[in-house]
Amino acid sequence: MKRILATFFSVTLLLMFSVGFLMAAEAGAGKGWAVYIGSGLAMGLSALATGYAQAKIGAAGAGALAEDKTLQTPILILLALPETIVILGFVIAFLILIF
Repeated sequence: MKRILATFFSVTLLLMFSVGFLMAAEAGAGKGWAVYIGSGLAMGLSALATGYAQAKIGAAGAGALAEDKTLQTPILILLALPETIVILGFVIAFLILIF
């Protein structure tokens, strides 16, 4: 499983860098390639972190829900919290590209 995650992470980083370089090649003289790489990393790494967190929370929540049905609302709240990481990553990527 760790090998699959490492491969997925490597492919994701490769795609983020390649998209950054392609966007920098088509960009005007105002922005360099590092702006696009930084924007891609902000969005991509926040999405990866959220997926990892939700996988762990979901697995633990399923086990807890099997034992006690009254934990449904707290588990749903805990599953929704990591989504703010992606939203903040999107905002940061957008701000990097604008300024």
